[in-house]
Amino acid sequence: MFDAKKLLDQFLGSQIPGMSGGSVKDRAGQATQLAKNNPLATGAILAAVLGTKTGRNIAGNVAAVGGIAAIAGLGYLAYKNYQSGKSPEAVPQPAPQADKPLLTPPADSPFHPQSPALTNDFALTLVRAMIAAAKADGHIDAGERANIMDKVHAVDLGAEAEAFIENELANPVDIDDLVAAARTEEQKVEIYAASRLTIDPDTRAERGYLDLLAGRLGLNDALIEHIDATVSAAKVKA
Repeated sequence: MFDAKKLLDQFLGSQIPGMSGGSVKDRAGQATQLAKNNPLATGAILAAVLGTKTGRNIAGNVAAVGGIAAIAGLGYLAYKNYQSGKSPEAVPQPAPQADKPLLTPPADSPFHPQSPALTNDFALTLVRAMIAAAKADGHIDAGERANIMDKVHAVDLGAEAEAFIENELANPVDIDDLVAAARTEEQKVEIYAASRLTIDPDTRAERGYLDLLAGRLGLNDALIEHIDATVSAAKVKA
């Protein structure tokens, strides 16, 4: 089995060529500039799947922090704010390109990137959730799949990972499998957060898919509102 956690990082662009060291704020600025110049570089594989819009929107703090850390941090922050009982409008959200744009979960939290709950299999589930969300508006036909795979081959993920992506793109979304993979409420939050991070629901099909996923995961409306607000605030519009 290939390393699903590494693939998840590559999907969100944390391994971006051409980005130097420095603070998170510095790397976020570099990622945003790269998004303007080369959207595929910043969004990495996800930009190939969704097009340049996602490459631009995921730039900045999300891309600079990294795949697993970004999803875990966003999920933890949204869940923490939800548990506070406040409305999303009353809770400060992560500002783009801040020195600490995403809150790191405590070491003993199920959201921590090194949590035993974040197995290779669950990381694979998060990748599958992102691909499923990308397909929600129905724009990926056979011709588009071939175009996407040409770009994926250029990233050189390895034959097994490439075959996995190609299979996920070609086959219908199985929400039952995604829901069944979530053993805890925190994992349900992460699946929805990864899906919401993938797309901005500006079409009826995308909004309908996210609503269906939330319902099947059993996440209540208040929690969904917190996740939506947290993810939206963390994206940088380049």
